[in-house]
Amino acid sequence: MKKEWFAAKELTGKEGLPTSTQGVHGMARRLCWVKRRRRGVQGRAVEYHIDSLPGKVVAGLTMNEQSAEYVYASHQDPLAIWIESYKQMKEPERETMISFILREGVAELLNRLRKTDEP
Repeated sequence: MKKEWFAAKELTGKEGLPTSTQGVHGMARRLCWVKRRRRGVQGRAVEYHIDSLPGKVVAGLTMNEQSAEYVYASHQDPLAIWIESYKQMKEPERETMISFILREGVAELLNRLRKTDEP
């Protein structure tokens, strides 16, 4: 599974978790789940790391994950495909991709991808 962080709203009612966001936050506090502030959201919103979640929850989330290939096959906007792919990357992969693009540029990225497509 590529996605590592989940908001309480995404976890409500999953595989034995509480059915309210307040309940999920309470359970997370009691069980000392690893958390971080949600990016791009005002207020005190947090999200929880997948390694903190019970095994049954992780299995359920994995089965429901939408792959970037599926997004592409459904003929969605290329930006939506990039966003979904980015979400599925782990943090070190994201950092590597961003630093490469900033250092080398998108043109070089596309050039290298073309080289890998050649027989």
